[in-house]
Amino acid sequence: MPRIPAVKTAEAGFLLKLAYKFVGKRFGAVPEPMAVSAHHPALFRASGLHEVLVEKASKVLPPNVRELAVYRVATQLGCAWCIDFGTMLQVHEGLDIERLKKIDDYATSPAFTDQERLGLAYADAMTASPVTVTDEQVAELEREFGRKGVIELTYQIALENMRARMNSALDITAQGFTSGDACRIPLP
Repeated sequence: MPRIPAVKTAEAGFLLKLAYKFVGKRFGAVPEPMAVSAHHPALFRASGLHEVLVEKASKVLPPNVRELAVYRVATQLGCAWCIDFGTMLQVHEGLDIERLKKIDDYATSPAFTDQERLGLAYADAMTASPVTVTDEQVAELEREFGRKGVIELTYQIALENMRARMNSALDITAQGFTSGDACRIPLP
């Protein structure tokens, strides 16, 4: 149970109920981080709008690179909710989630492409404390994905660091978007 309880639908005003209905329809359940943040309506709205805009803007990178890098941040920071939700997103993207079991061996595992390895190593370097990103690493990413791609990857990794740290601080744990290897939430 989170350190701050979720705002229940019965306690929600009209706009919050509408938001809950929208995301519930999209994901099969209201994401708990969203329901917890609903205690602060202005930040709730800002966060929701931000997430929608980031999703719409993130079209430069291949989805597999983006989703794996975000997932890697979740595993590095130990955010059970992010791992659960991220696995579901990968299922919805049609990605192979079986290889997520090998993510710690991404540097040598044949389950990952060279592009994915670049994104995963960058996620590790950005998530390390202190950050260990190098000029050479960014140059290699730019050659592979272009400047827009590097900015998108950097933004997505930084955003997941924020999400995972917030969820961990508030003790928001796995919600059941996936169960073992199978996604319990139907594809949209």
